[in-house]
Order: sequence, then C-alpha cells, then structure tokens
Amino acid sequence: MAHGLPEESGAAMHGEVRQQRDRCLPIPGTEKGFAMKKYLAELVGTFILVLFGCGTAVVAGDKVGIIGIAFAFGFALIAAAYGIGPISGCHINPAVSLGVWSAGRMTAKDMFGYWVGQFAGGILGAWVLSVLISGVGGGYDIGASGLGQDGWGPGYQGGYSIVSAMVFEFVATLIFVIVILGSTQKRAPAGFAGLAIGITLVAIHIFGIHVTGVSVNPARSLGPALFVGGKALAQVWLFLLIPSIAGLAAGLLFRTKALEAE
Repeated sequence: MAHGLPEESGAAMHGEVRQQRDRCLPIPGTEKGFAMKKYLAELVGTFILVLFGCGTAVVAGDKVGIIGIAFAFGFALIAAAYGIGPISGCHINPAVSLGVWSAGRMTAKDMFGYWVGQFAGGILGAWVLSVLISGVGGGYDIGASGLGQDGWGPGYQGGYSIVSAMVFEFVATLIFVIVILGSTQKRAPAGFAGLAIGITLVAIHIFGIHVTGVSVNPARSLGPALFVGGKALAQVWLFLLIPSIAGLAAGLLFRTKALEAE
C-alpha cells in the first residue's frame, strides 16, 4: 500500500517547496542533524500511513469497505506528502527509496537512513493500532482477526495464489514508483505530485485489496506482520522482496533515461 516524493524532486509538491527546502538545507557542521531530521520525518510519515491505512481496515473495514480503505491509504499518503515532503521528500516506503536511489536521485547512505526511519515508523504504527484495538468491547484477538496484514492463499481475502500475489505486487509497485519518479522529475508540473501519487495509491488498493491486501511497501507490511505472527509473518518475505525489486526496476527506467523527460 503506500508511497512518497523523491527528496531531490520535492519541488513538484507545491510552488513554495523549493524555498522551504532551501531554508532546511544544512549549514556547515550541521549535516548530521539535517540527515536525522529527514529520517525522523520518514518515521513520522510511515507511522501516519500504517496507523490510518491499516487502522481503517481493522476498525472500520466492515463499514467503509474496499473503497473506504483505499481512500484512507491514499489520503494518509497525501497528508504526509504535504506535511513532511519539504523535509525528506516523503518516501515513507523502502521500495520508493530504493527506486529513488537507483534513479540516481539520492545517496546509498541516505537510503539506508530512510529505511531505518520507515521500518521503525511502520512498526510503531502497527503497535499503536494493536494497543488501540485491544480496547474494543469484548476484546480483540490480533492473531485471529488480524491487523491489516498482507497475505495470499486459502483463507486470505480472495484466496489468490502466490504467483498472482507476486505478479500483482511487482506490477503495482512498478507503476506506483514510476508515477512517483515521473511526477517529481524536473519537468513535471509543479504542485500536483502529492495528489497524483495519492490517487494512484487509491486505485491500486481498489484493484488489489482482494489479491494481497496491497503492500507495494515493505515497511507497511512488516509492521502488522510482526504483531500478528503466524502465517502473516511467514508470508511477509514476499512483501519485502517483490516491491523492492519493482522499485529498483522503476528507478533504472529513469536512470537510463527511458522515462526521464529530456
């Protein structure tokens, strides 16, 4: 499920973002502090995505349905994009950061720092959701009822096969990261990237919730799986691996100028 704006192209979010980023640029001797600010922003953004996206699925899924869950993920992403985008670019997704790196728009050091923040935010968001849902009247069995985790096979959503799950996650993540990198490149119209990316995430969820629950984001998948355990944790490898490969492939399409606007 999830999402973000490459740091190097954050100006596509709105007309003033370049000025905001200039004000955030580190002065000599403060580079480490600015880097930590970016990593913290990624933690906060991923926390928002997991809490409100997975939280809607768990708390209100039976009331709002697939459409409501899809919009919850999309709106959470849009909110995070405009909230923390001027600081970190709002990747809030390790697959996106991998794509941004492979496109040549960030350093490997920053990518690993982003990953730490993203996975920490996903785990924190899932933990807060688990605490919240445990207070429902009559109790809540996370192992049995879930925490918005992804999966496949008999007993999960539409019961799709592992092949279907792999194909969907690869194609959906590839499209998602292409939209992100394309809408934030230098020649893209300014001010609309956050909306375009959020709407794309909504469409991906409407299409894919019954297939895998929709990951397209390793951090979004790992957090809930750690608390649910069992089958969810045994299957999480697919949602760590396949979106990452797709993000890498999307980035290479821009690095090789195949999709880069000249």
